Amino acid sequence: MNSFLRLKPLYQDRVWGGRGLETALGRALPPSRPIGESWEIVDRPEAQSVVDGGEFDGRTLRRVIATRAAEVMGPHWPADKPFPIIVKWLDCKERLSLQVHPPAAIAPALKGEPKTENWYIAAAAPGSHLIVGLKHGVTRPQFEKALGDLTLEACVHRFPVTAGDSILVHSGQIHAIDGGNLILEIQQNSDTTYRVYDWGRVGLDGKPRQMHVSESLQSIRWDDFEPAPVRGERKSAVIADAKEFRICRVLLEAGETLSFAAGERPRILSVVEGRLVTPGGEVLTRGDNVILPYSVKNSFNTEVGSLVLVTENF
Repeated sequence: MNSFLRLKPLYQDRVWGGRGLETALGRALPPSRPIGESWEIVDRPEAQSVVDGGEFDGRTLRRVIATRAAEVMGPHWPADKPFPIIVKWLDCKERLSLQVHPPAAIAPALKGEPKTENWYIAAAAPGSHLIVGLKHGVTRPQFEKALGDLTLEACVHRFPVTAGDSILVHSGQIHAIDGGNLILEIQQNSDTTYRVYDWGRVGLDGKPRQMHVSESLQSIRWDDFEPAPVRGERKSAVIADAKEFRICRVLLEAGETLSFAAGERPRILSVVEGRLVTPGGEVLTRGDNVILPYSVKNSFNTEVGSLVLVTENF
């Protein structure tokens, strides 16, 4: 079993995307297209990560889990159960739509899937903001009136962010990402998004993008007011703790080692800053996201100061 699973990114065109992953992460992107998302880890029928190198080179993540579930995920993981987390890099050159993901209680009735996600701000242009939740006191009737009047920005909670900040966005929270943000998104395995408003924008085909107003209004948590982000600090800490996953920010000084015992749990390791090296000489650099299998001991040394996120308990 590989010490870790490195996967090939899947790049996605988005009307709000750009070319920022080329410079920020040193990626070679498909030419002449606005790339908004790089799907780093995904196990879904419509999108499959493929292993890059090692024993399973060229195999899909689904096939690896189907044939080696106990080693990758643990002894009680069903072979037909998908990997439960999706990891994405988001290059938000422009503002995303105002949207919501359905809570678990109503998602089946809407033929959707719940989606709790965490945004880690890896880089932010001056004046960058996020939108999460409603402003204090906003009611559903006020929101619906503002939707008709095209004045929804007055109803939602918009706040400034800088590199290192993060926020956990639960299913049911209205949200959007403003332009100028480079974000590492770690989310529940779902691809259900209901757009309620798109700021008058058209899609890449020149036509207005599809809205899901009825589904959005049924999904929004109307008691969710002005959630606070976790502000960036140069220290190790838990930055997100939900029933779907936990994310730890780990700051490593030059010369320090990060180790994980075999037989504990599967994890995801995401390098936000710096460079990690295994005893065998394998290198992880900024932007890399890898799966650490349940059955394998892993050890990483850093020759320079590094900042990583460790996702577990999924």
